[in-house]
Amino acid sequence: GSQFLEPLFEFSGACSGCGETPYVKLLTQLYGDRLMIANATGCSSIYGGNLPTTPYTVNSEGRGPAWSNSLFEDNAEFGFGMRLAVEKQAEQARELVLRNTALLPEALVHGLLDGAQGTDAEIAAQRVRVAELKNRLAGQTDPSAKILLELSDFLVKHSVWIVGGDGWAYDIGYGGLDHVLASGLDVNILVMDTEVYSNTGGQASKATPMGAAAKFAVEGKSTPKKDLALLAMSYGHVYVAKVAVGAKDAHTVKAFQDAESFPGPSLILAYSPCIAHGYDLAMSAEQTKLAVESGYWPLFHYDPRRLEQGLSALSLDSAAPKGGLDRFTRNEARFRIVEQQHPEAFKRMMAASELENARRFATYQQLASMAAAAPTLSPTPTKS
Repeated sequence: GSQFLEPLFEFSGACSGCGETPYVKLLTQLYGDRLMIANATGCSSIYGGNLPTTPYTVNSEGRGPAWSNSLFEDNAEFGFGMRLAVEKQAEQARELVLRNTALLPEALVHGLLDGAQGTDAEIAAQRVRVAELKNRLAGQTDPSAKILLELSDFLVKHSVWIVGGDGWAYDIGYGGLDHVLASGLDVNILVMDTEVYSNTGGQASKATPMGAAAKFAVEGKSTPKKDLALLAMSYGHVYVAKVAVGAKDAHTVKAFQDAESFPGPSLILAYSPCIAHGYDLAMSAEQTKLAVESGYWPLFHYDPRRLEQGLSALSLDSAAPKGGLDRFTRNEARFRIVEQQHPEAFKRMMAASELENARRFATYQQLASMAAAAPTLSPTPTKS
């Protein structure tokens, strides 16, 4: 039912068939009225908010996403700062509610401080309580009451998302992204992975797959793509998902909901067809399905909360690779151009890619089959 919700992102001006914009649109449909976005420089900033007009809009109540972008690829860092600021102001607002209990009914205080905010209905109920709080504080002269009036909206849960493309996440901005993942803070990260970013200071992007042509890898990249998902999963406390609109849409929606509800850092890697892939993007849904079926882009989610249920944290959400990788690559110019100009090298790279895909999926299968129970460790002997 997500597509019955009002999108607060419209008429973006992105390339026709852009694979990034459906994820941004979905994000605003689910959380747009309380959404804060820290955007990396790149396609999502160009179609997102660099002009006098912006595709981000508001609902009938005047609420919509708050959006920010920096010239530099440091949105993980300032998104981290946005989350810290939101938490600090919410903490201060809660303290001021307790300080002004003489002005407020006990039931209102209890609702403001302890009311659940896990669903849209609960968020709406909290907004009603905040509106009542504002009415009761209006006209008060006490300094603490005035400050509480200014901070009252922070009693409603904000949804902070760090958003950008693959070049920021895999290359230039990876240091900041890694710092945020390690922090344990409740920040959501959406990587719209087009795999073609090239502004990396003269080196082939680590987001580019083996055998594909891209800037600084015009003869085809000779090494595998960086497994950003596996790196994030190694922390153990991060929610991680690989999703693909067009292949399994319900899985994508569920991953967004799980990531937002997860009380810690979350990372969604979203497969995003791009005009630079070199095919008619009217066929992007079919091509995305081939990416998943061939094992090029396996779907899964890693949720540490599953451990509490005695399950493995990792759940594979797509079947084992079937058919050759060439079913996918033959449709895209980024691969065909390498095959035409360097046929023998391309053949070797595709064989290595097939093997790499199989090994990677086997690794995921092994992780998904691991029991949640921790192994029994023998005590370490001590010197007498």
